[in-house]
Amino acid sequence: MENIKIFACRSAENFTKEICDTLGVELGQIDSFKFKNDNNFVQIKETVREKDVYIVQTTMPPVNERIMELLITVDAAKRASAKRITVVIPYYMYSRSDKKDQPRIPITAKLMAQLLEAAGVDRVMTCDLHNPAIQAYFNINCDRLTAQNLLQSYFKQKNLDNMVIVATDAGSSKKAYKYSEYFECPIALIDKRRDGNNDKAIGTTVVGNVKGKNAIIFDDEVDTAGSMMETARILKEHGANAIYAGCTHGILSGPAIERIQKSDIKEFVVTNTVPIPEEKRIDKITILSIAPLFAEAIKRLNEAKPLGDLFEVE
Repeated sequence: MENIKIFACRSAENFTKEICDTLGVELGQIDSFKFKNDNNFVQIKETVREKDVYIVQTTMPPVNERIMELLITVDAAKRASAKRITVVIPYYMYSRSDKKDQPRIPITAKLMAQLLEAAGVDRVMTCDLHNPAIQAYFNINCDRLTAQNLLQSYFKQKNLDNMVIVATDAGSSKKAYKYSEYFECPIALIDKRRDGNNDKAIGTTVVGNVKGKNAIIFDDEVDTAGSMMETARILKEHGANAIYAGCTHGILSGPAIERIQKSDIKEFVVTNTVPIPEEKRIDKITILSIAPLFAEAIKRLNEAKPLGDLFEVE
């Protein structure tokens, strides 16, 4: 790799260090702090003139603070004459605000795309968008990696028999079908209704046979874990043997950890697209690192090699 510089925003230092270790490059030096008046300040401590620059930012809370820090860092790199600026956002901010499905509401995922472009970003790299159509919000290239291979490989090593893949609702049935093809097992669907904007999902029944089976629930993200718990409850009521869960983005806000701990879920598998603090790392939670996948994507971009097989799932 040539002329490459990789920088971490403050909450992304561990993730970025893992990327750099995988690639065998040094983590870029950056100074980021707040003045007493609450204004952010960023200074890049080494030259980036005509360099291929990658800025990594995670979206752990406070999310709005992370967004502003990222935009300021991009501006610093742009004004330092970087040749190309790619922002690496493992979990895309405001991804669930992706459509106008109520009166007088914003499409904030689109706004984020506009802000990144206005700041001077040349390319965006992310993972498992809540809605793949978010890629079309950009007028620049947006690369969408997937954790599906990582999750599949982990569960395959468990050698579970008599499996069934469970979709938490109709919207996730397409993803569940892809997993079921890989594991060569049936799928089941939870009939679920969401109550307005209060993050409460109410499951009513299960479509498909789960009795006596080892059920795996796959989802793109888990926030308060309300949907996941409703799914697990219904699976248990319908006679599922053991219940596992896997998702790309473990937001795990509010009562999520307590809910998972008390649930019938045997193991909850998540990647590290969002940093999970030590106090949330209960025994039921297994964290898989997706940083090597991002490292490979960065390597290929820098060397002008295709990324296609990183997006495809066999």
